[in-house]
Amino acid sequence: MLSKKSLFQNLFNRFHLPSWILVVLLASFILRIPSFFEPFSYGDEMIYLTMGEGVRRNLTLYKDLHDNKPPLLYFTAAIAGNVFWFKVILAAWSMITVVVFWRLTQKLFPQSHGKPKIATIFFALLTTLPLFEGQIANAENFLILPTILGFLLAISIKDNLKNIFLIGVVFSIATLFKVPAVFDMLALLAFWFITTKREKGWLKRFFVKSSVLVTGFIAPISLTFIWYFAKGALNEYLVAAFAQNVGYLSSWRPQDAAKPFIVRNFPLIVRGLIVLGGSGALFFFRKKLSASFVMATVWALFALFAATLSERPYPHYLLQVVPSIAILFAIFSDARLKEQVYALIPILLFTFVPVYFKYYEYSSISYYKRFLDFVSGTITKDEYFRRFDGNIKRNYEIATFIKSSTTANEKIFVWGDSPPIYAMSRRLPPLKYVAEYHINDFSSQEETIGALEKNKPSFIVVLPGAPAFPKLTEFLTKNYLEVQTIDKAKIWRIMKPEIKEALERLQ
Repeated sequence: MLSKKSLFQNLFNRFHLPSWILVVLLASFILRIPSFFEPFSYGDEMIYLTMGEGVRRNLTLYKDLHDNKPPLLYFTAAIAGNVFWFKVILAAWSMITVVVFWRLTQKLFPQSHGKPKIATIFFALLTTLPLFEGQIANAENFLILPTILGFLLAISIKDNLKNIFLIGVVFSIATLFKVPAVFDMLALLAFWFITTKREKGWLKRFFVKSSVLVTGFIAPISLTFIWYFAKGALNEYLVAAFAQNVGYLSSWRPQDAAKPFIVRNFPLIVRGLIVLGGSGALFFFRKKLSASFVMATVWALFALFAATLSERPYPHYLLQVVPSIAILFAIFSDARLKEQVYALIPILLFTFVPVYFKYYEYSSISYYKRFLDFVSGTITKDEYFRRFDGNIKRNYEIATFIKSSTTANEKIFVWGDSPPIYAMSRRLPPLKYVAEYHINDFSSQEETIGALEKNKPSFIVVLPGAPAFPKLTEFLTKNYLEVQTIDKAKIWRIMKPEIKEALERLQ
């Protein structure tokens, strides 16, 4: 039995972080400070916070409020409640992710002091800077922690069925943030297949390990199925969080929608063949390659495939690839390794993707300069907010008016760029869709009017530049009075019954 002293030392050593890691964490925190001052502006964050508000109100996600991701991100937003705390949670989560990633690199490079440092610093920078939207609370920023932990457990703990089941559970948690995380688990399976020694009975052992891993992966997801079934929302959950994501495949080429399946998805098939070919090459040369190189490369291939599923040009998709690329970058930095040149291949593939798909560019220099201008007094708070989005001042004023004119349980409806107003006012719509594009993609204007007729909101806001909606105009004229105009946004309040009756008599 350990003495108190040795037990304390054991705990201290287990949680001790070297000074350079503390410097990296401090730098990461400092680089995230501007995010704590961001306004309610980023569209996806606004949807997550609105969905989170629904969770706080005990609404059933997917049935009462719609978005197309699994539930963990919305529960995280519910804990946050507003954009500031969402960013604080992200900052804490990200620093924990850095520490877990550092532990993974220690396991991969036990004889090296330099490569874990290089990989961890590279990883911390790419997951923090605005270059890949590291400061935005997107699902990718959250899912990489459980995926890294899954790989860390896979190479650290005893290779028994209980532990393998646990690893599957960890990958399931990542997938409950966003579905493409499943490809990280497939990368682990490919790594096992490539590196398993071809001894007697190896195929049976691989099959058993894989089956237990998949069982652990399925278990938490199955529990969510049971939960939403009990809530009467299983079909909505399956469609929104899983089936609708299939529609994202190659969705950035709508002009190809009418083409045959093979033609329409040919680029996706090519990318799949690259993953298969790369994995095959690793298998063929496995005896000449280190396990760390094989793991990082196969992980990068599968993660790149996941990041390019929709071909949409959003930089935060690449966050899923950063852990494996950081490991490969550390290998590339060591001229003594024969794998240095090999590591350049997936690294170049990683840099090719944003160029080929024309990813949006977010300048880190501009982001931090804007914040420095604000804190130094060079620009006002209004100007600072305006540089995020020219409509922010208007949205804040509308949200303030709505919040002061309604109780928490009253409904509102916003036609136009609605998520920021829902999120800021902490008011919910009378229908399940919280964004204009949700209505356009998954519903119709007719269904929207039907929902408004059935459950009339206290206020309706029509934003300038919103798509034409003649039936909404007719509905407003019959049931609402225009009470306020804020920067060309029209705010309508529901008529009291006696006023409506009086107007009808006059007509």
